[in-house]
Amino acid sequence: MKGTQLGEFEELVLLIVGVLYPDAYGLNIRQEIHNQTGRKVAIGAVHSALSRLGDKGFLKSELADATHERGGRRKRLFQITASGKRAMEKNHEMRNSLFSQIPDLALKGLNYG
Repeated sequence: MKGTQLGEFEELVLLIVGVLYPDAYGLNIRQEIHNQTGRKVAIGAVHSALSRLGDKGFLKSELADATHERGGRRKRLFQITASGKRAMEKNHEMRNSLFSQIPDLALKGLNYG
């Protein structure tokens, strides 16, 4: 297993895999990233992130049955592992901890938009 740090895009992909369970596969993940964030990402970037997450032990995958709609091709379905869940929880806790440490004064008078 490689390093256990999650990059921003890797974290996003991991979260989307969870959202899409049990139907998380490359093109579906790419579309859901766009639906949830408005970001347009290349399918190659999604596949690279999925590969890195698998190498880190945060995802596992299996091939689904072939379908007529896909011309007999099989989808590779992804699922979060226990290590992946822990990595997401660790990132979530760190972000919340850092955000809670920002003094109100540092954000006073800031407007959105």
